[in-house]
Amino acid sequence: MLNFFKSFANDEAGAVTVDWVVLTAAIVGIGVAILATVSDGVDTLADNIESGLETVDTDYGPEGEDNNG
Repeated sequence: MLNFFKSFANDEAGAVTVDWVVLTAAIVGIGVAILATVSDGVDTLADNIESGLETVDTDYGPEGEDNNG
C-alpha cells in the first residue's frame, strides 16, 4: 500500500493539463480586464465619430457648387 502512495505522489501525468488550465484562465482574465478598461473610451470615440460624420455636408456637385439650389 505504501508503494501505491509513493507512485501516486510521483505521477505527473496531469500536471501539464493543470498548467494549461491556469494559463488559459489567466489569459481570459486579462482579456476581460482589458475589455472593461477600454470599453468606455471606445464607446466615447464611436459617439464622437458618429456625430462628426452626421455634420459632414455631402451635397456638393463635381465642381464644389452647392446642389441645394
